[in-house]
Amino acid sequence: MDSLKVHNSLKPGPPVPFVPMEPGKVSWYACGPTVYDKSHLGHARNYVASDIIRRIMMHYFGFNVKYVMNMTDVDDKIIIKARRQRLLDLEKKKQYSEDELRNLGLAAFRAYASKNLPLLTKDTSQLDETNYTTQRDAAYGPVLSGGTLTGEGKPGDDEAKIKMHVGNMDAAAEALKQNAIFPGADEVLLPYLDSLHKETIDTSDQSIFTDLTKRMEAVFLEDMDNLNVLRPDVITRVTEYMPQIAKFVEQIVDKGFAYEAEGSVYFDIAAFQKAGNTYARLRPDSKNDKALQEEGEGSLSTNLGGKRGAGDFALWKKSKAGEPYWPSKWGDGRPGWHIECSVMASDVLGSRMDVHSGGVDLAFPHHDNELAQSEAYFCQHGKGEHTWVNYFLHMGHLSISGSKMSKSLKNFQTISDALATTYTARSMRIVFLMGRWNDGVEISPDMRSKADNWETTISNFFTNAKSWIREAGVGGGVKSLSINQDTPATGLLADLELAKKEVEAALTNSFDTPRAMLVLLKLVNTVNTFVMNNKDVDLAHVEAIARWITKMVGVFGLDSNATPPYDGLGWASSVAADIDPKKAIQPYAEVLHTVKAEVSKLSLSSDTLSNLLSQDPFKEFESIVSSGTRDVEELSLPYIQVVSQIRDELRRIVASQTAEKKKTILAISDRIRDVDLTNLGVYLADRLDNQPSLIKFIPAAELIRAREEKAAREAEKAQKKEEARIAREKAEQEAKEKAKIPPEEMFKKDERYSAWDESGMPTKMKDGSDVPKSQLKSLKKMWEKQKKVHEELKAKGGL
Repeated sequence: MDSLKVHNSLKPGPPVPFVPMEPGKVSWYACGPTVYDKSHLGHARNYVASDIIRRIMMHYFGFNVKYVMNMTDVDDKIIIKARRQRLLDLEKKKQYSEDELRNLGLAAFRAYASKNLPLLTKDTSQLDETNYTTQRDAAYGPVLSGGTLTGEGKPGDDEAKIKMHVGNMDAAAEALKQNAIFPGADEVLLPYLDSLHKETIDTSDQSIFTDLTKRMEAVFLEDMDNLNVLRPDVITRVTEYMPQIAKFVEQIVDKGFAYEAEGSVYFDIAAFQKAGNTYARLRPDSKNDKALQEEGEGSLSTNLGGKRGAGDFALWKKSKAGEPYWPSKWGDGRPGWHIECSVMASDVLGSRMDVHSGGVDLAFPHHDNELAQSEAYFCQHGKGEHTWVNYFLHMGHLSISGSKMSKSLKNFQTISDALATTYTARSMRIVFLMGRWNDGVEISPDMRSKADNWETTISNFFTNAKSWIREAGVGGGVKSLSINQDTPATGLLADLELAKKEVEAALTNSFDTPRAMLVLLKLVNTVNTFVMNNKDVDLAHVEAIARWITKMVGVFGLDSNATPPYDGLGWASSVAADIDPKKAIQPYAEVLHTVKAEVSKLSLSSDTLSNLLSQDPFKEFESIVSSGTRDVEELSLPYIQVVSQIRDELRRIVASQTAEKKKTILAISDRIRDVDLTNLGVYLADRLDNQPSLIKFIPAAELIRAREEKAAREAEKAQKKEEARIAREKAEQEAKEKAKIPPEEMFKKDERYSAWDESGMPTKMKDGSDVPKSQLKSLKKMWEKQKKVHEELKAKGGL
């Protein structure tokens, strides 16, 4: 096997060799979510990508991975959201007059506009719901139409933020119009109430915050389970580490790399660098970016006093009124954002780790500050820089219309909503597998189409391969074929060996899953073409290929029912260990019983049919049960085979039956295929030349959906046919009524004319002038045509 190489953010450029500290073992810390709201597709991109890499490390390369993830349950976003919601809840319990409530809503409306949409008006005191729309369109019309603030380039985060704020203002304006401040104006009331009353909240009751974080952590973990993301080996929470965090900060101070100022503690970047250490290893170009520095400090900690260096960042923050707090030697406070991960990761994994991962937007300042403070903590003066992380893996973020998906921008779709409406866990993972883990991904219709095509092709191959193998009776559980190294592999075996080498080359090249996915697709297409063009196919070779592809899709996490070492064939069935085999096959046995009863009533003359009607598959079923399997497909197969054989025999003899029996047989045959078995997730593929139907197990939901779509198409076709018939009959009736009119009378009621000759042809226009000769010519043709149809109708007795 080639040696694994990975993209390491600590060493920009091509992938570098991956050499864990302990052979065969990988220690990994992943930055988890800040649990203050539901997770969105941007989170899915990060954690599914990490899961794919983790699975490849474990189940392809064989590493023993210890995977640690934190839950950030103390953070400015959490504090703000929980506190604001508490204040809003309290406000809704107050007794207000209509005027007082309107004044509250209007004040919040104006304050929100002043802070977030400064182009609306210079004088927000005059802004209200009556003039808001006009001023909004004048100030931000181009952005709302899909343009940019500057009129140049493509819209990005700034434009997404404007749209979010406008959306909140739109809702509040409508609430003011309807005099329904609650809940219509909630989004503008939340920050307004916080600005007025935040210091009144008693934060000694930390349930204000923990109720929110516990609830959102549970939602996050459920989302990850639904996405088939493996649970972390260890989950850490900030609130469970407060004493350790305070001690960690103390040691950094004691080593001279941090200082206290006004009750807070800051990391001293200058002192750290003076001691020979490197700051901003990951993003050196960003270390003086003031906006990113402020973002890293959090919205509650901007403009902090006492800092020696502009880039110095908080390790411990003095808690202000309205913020949660914990004891420390510097007084009541709370941890800075970055210190949390340093303490928790080091507590579980020690002074060094192999891998640290997170979204690419965390590289600076979060990860750079993590590195600095951790290396400062473990630094031994005079012994050089300490290495805290060997490999930093940064997952590319997900974009929507050029803007990063973000909770704060409210331009996201939650994972739960996406799984309920747009994706399955498998289809979402396929989309992510088709992009490099360290590249940004913007989901497009073309990407979705390619992903859907990939999934359909692989699914159909699994279904067909199992059907071919089952029909031929060669499914002997081949897990791999030993290739004679002295004899070059040929045919499908050569294709399999080449595919294995190409996948290995892709995965060792920093987990290049897009390349690996293309290799799998190419191999399946090759097999399909080979089987189509060759009558004599060694199905053991097909089985070996199908089992290898099964292993790879298992490694990629595309089958939530599969478990390592993924040695099955195709997508795994959901098998419960305590399944009752007799109950499991009861629906299939009932179908067989119904079919036998109906066919017996027909009294058909067929020895083959008589033998089939007398067959009892129970003994074969018992034999399968005794083998220990609890796979419903295998358990039900004896019953399905008899049903399929009965149907095949009915189709063989139907041509020789009376018209009445023929109609009944065809109806039974169609119902068995389209209803009885479809509802159980079984599809019978009819074949020519009296070949037996091919039994395919396909999810019942897919078959039922296909049946309903077919019925809808047929209903639409029938409706169009009926509409055409009605239109045709109407046209015929109109033509008949028109034909009843004698040609001598056809122009008499036309008000354009005032005189006619003896044959009924117009001679004078309404104004007394002669009918133009050019018009007479066309009128004569119409007259002659009418005469013909009138006489034809008269000859048929229609008059």
